[in-house]
Amino acid sequence: MILNQPSYRYKMNKVIFTIFCCTLCAASNSFVSAQDYNPIPVALPSLQIAPDARGGGMGDIGVATMPDVYSQHWNAAKYPFVSGNAGIAFSYTPWLSKLVNDINLLYASGYWKFGNENLNAISASIRYFSLGDTEVGTLNDEFWQTVSPYEFAIDVAYSRRLSETFSAAVTMRYIHADYSTGDDDTTPGNAFAADIAGYNESYFHMGRTEALLGLGFNISNIGTKISYDGGTTSMFLPANLRMGASVGFPLDPKNTLSVSFDINKLLVPTPPLLSADETDEDFEQRRIDYQNISSIGGIFKSFGDAPGGFKEELREVMWSVGAEYRYDNRFALRTGYYHENEYKGNRRYFAFGAGFRNDIFQIDAAYLISAAQSNPLDQTLRISFGLDIQGIRNLMR
Repeated sequence: MILNQPSYRYKMNKVIFTIFCCTLCAASNSFVSAQDYNPIPVALPSLQIAPDARGGGMGDIGVATMPDVYSQHWNAAKYPFVSGNAGIAFSYTPWLSKLVNDINLLYASGYWKFGNENLNAISASIRYFSLGDTEVGTLNDEFWQTVSPYEFAIDVAYSRRLSETFSAAVTMRYIHADYSTGDDDTTPGNAFAADIAGYNESYFHMGRTEALLGLGFNISNIGTKISYDGGTTSMFLPANLRMGASVGFPLDPKNTLSVSFDINKLLVPTPPLLSADETDEDFEQRRIDYQNISSIGGIFKSFGDAPGGFKEELREVMWSVGAEYRYDNRFALRTGYYHENEYKGNRRYFAFGAGFRNDIFQIDAAYLISAAQSNPLDQTLRISFGLDIQGIRNLMR
């Protein structure tokens, strides 16, 4: 017998998935007042996961770090400044491994520079986020079928160097999410989004040393809302503004140290909170009004709609700081710290990483250690692998 209503077993898995969606962007602290705790809900939170181990090893930093093959997620405008002409990269990240063992992110990216003096670049990436296998049963808790919910995104970017020091990029993205269980309650969701990014790279003198300064910004996931119930309700994509700076300076001819800083803020309106003197009917109307906000309107509204005023707006700003040491441009050691306000999610963690590269390939690994209590992101591991196409061609000659 097959019924459209899910069994208790599936309901439990659905609860776990819901908790996952919340804890992916937020790991709540038991000491935070429930009245003040107000994280911003978004669809497809996996789009916020840093896929590469280099950025992950510095506390999820990358909008202004030195360009590399992993730049697509952070800032596609960095590609015209990459030293190579073409490259591809792959990464694997087990996610929430302390809770489950079959959630993971697979990611691939690549770029190609072309045109006069290689001032232009085309880049792309594919992101597949698997939520593992879930058993669906009948009302009698009899096994019905196994479903495999997932999230998928593919994007293409064009970037161009507009001056000696500045470049800009536009990225177009298609997003698909399928949490279907075989009943009529859920349907696959589709959305389209775009990124607008810029990057500036220049040298300046720091004492007797010539240092490299990188400045960057990326406004990502500007697009439609997404629905999982055939359009009855919809959710905001994780539109985000990220800005950062990075300074790299040589300690000597073979040793280099860089320090980077990123800040970012979700461009999503803050959900309403029930106030003490408000009726349930008034709150329900505000909740409906929130649902009816357009995606573009939500971006502008996100800068001044927090119930707690300017103080709460500041809480919505996340920041991270990181450092990278390189020896002979071959070996790298990294560390960083990521901070999110306890009332907005409480993601706070230290990151550590290492990498090796030569003229053909590079491999990077990163490890996350939580600084907040009971954080399911603790002990997250990332592994990335990149290939330089020109280096492969030179090897084959």
